[in-house]
Amino acid sequence: MKLIGRLLLYVLIACLVVIFGFYFLLQTRWGADHVSNWVSENSGYHLTFDVMDHRFSAPSHLLLENVTFGRDGQPATLVAKTVDIGLSIRQLTAPLHVDTILLQDGTLNISVQTAPFPFEADRLQLRNMALNSPGSEWRLSAQRVNGGVMPWRPEAGRVLGNKAQIQLSAGSLTLNDVPATNVLIEGSIDHNQVMLNTVGADMARGALTGVARRNADGSWVVENLRLNDIRLQSDKSLSEFFAPLTTVPSLQIGRLEVTDSSLQGPDWAVTDLDLSLRNLTLRKEDWQSQEGKLSMNASEFIYGSLHLLDPILNAEFSPQGVALRQFTTRWEGGMVRTSGAWLREGKALILDDTAIAGLEYTLPENWKQLWMKPLPDWLNSLTLKKFSASRNLVIDIDPAFPWQITALDGYGANLELVQHHQWGVWSGNATLNAAAATFNRVDVRARRCR
Repeated sequence: MKLIGRLLLYVLIACLVVIFGFYFLLQTRWGADHVSNWVSENSGYHLTFDVMDHRFSAPSHLLLENVTFGRDGQPATLVAKTVDIGLSIRQLTAPLHVDTILLQDGTLNISVQTAPFPFEADRLQLRNMALNSPGSEWRLSAQRVNGGVMPWRPEAGRVLGNKAQIQLSAGSLTLNDVPATNVLIEGSIDHNQVMLNTVGADMARGALTGVARRNADGSWVVENLRLNDIRLQSDKSLSEFFAPLTTVPSLQIGRLEVTDSSLQGPDWAVTDLDLSLRNLTLRKEDWQSQEGKLSMNASEFIYGSLHLLDPILNAEFSPQGVALRQFTTRWEGGMVRTSGAWLREGKALILDDTAIAGLEYTLPENWKQLWMKPLPDWLNSLTLKKFSASRNLVIDIDPAFPWQITALDGYGANLELVQHHQWGVWSGNATLNAAAATFNRVDVRARRCR
């Protein structure tokens, strides 16, 4: 019996020696190469790392250094200086489901084409990582990323998984060519729905904060969005600048606040913009609203040849249309003031009270062509219920027949200036008079026209 006991003891000691020898060999470059080669040869993935480290002071953690991991024949999905894998008793029943995975000092590429990781974790942590999404719908590039995903259960085309809580921060981030710094994102993923409970970033020398949700059908609900002190320059025209809004099924805005912001494009600009928008849904090239409101003012607005100074606009939205409570602006040296309504049924713009005073306006060279050009679909008719003009100067520099009218005054009622998308004086009454006028270099004094 003693002999059998000694044999068993020797066998046990020999096994322990082999285990410890194998344990220490795995933590050498030789062991790392063999493990990497075994994984690469027996799976559809390629894996390389320099060293595997394990310490008895932290027995549940396995440390890999200088790791490269990805699908065979594809660029690496993960490159990291350090990967810390936290193990648990679950490895006995689910070897590829670990407690935590910490990725540090590297790059993680996420895209629809990315193959699923063969493992998952209760918590994925990122520390000083870079994120890229080549070839995806959202062109994303982020640096100095820290945060976590809980739980982390990646699937094909969904590196972050189908259902998880997310908390991430980034020192710098570029999304669809829009750069930002000091980015903070907190939210969740539930299959195709993304909830952003907190979004904060410094962008365009200003700040952005908001709460939003992306639904499964691709539509967006913006509960709250604030833009402060934005100074944005774009190389896009105004229509191109807002074009992304028409690419989503719908965009529902609960509350949008813009304060002291300036935006500029190649043929447009707005400075010192303050804007408040409530309860408006944009759907392709249309909109819907229940009790929506818009209030905005700016120091300057430029769109092509249109140049407005100190514009103020207050409007209310409803299923029936837009109630224009106030619009005032300085334009061409004078003042324009009006109020009224745009009716969805009939696409009619009815201005209750319009006043133009002190204008010094030179007609554009192609004003006759513009006069004959059909107006957009949303403007079928335009009616001025009450109209007044005071001390205006109107000039046409057409060399074939130049003319100008000086100190033009007037008033009118029920003037229909647009009918069936076409400019004209279709109905109504008006009285106009001027102190002087010149037609084709012939002076005319004190004329009245009715």
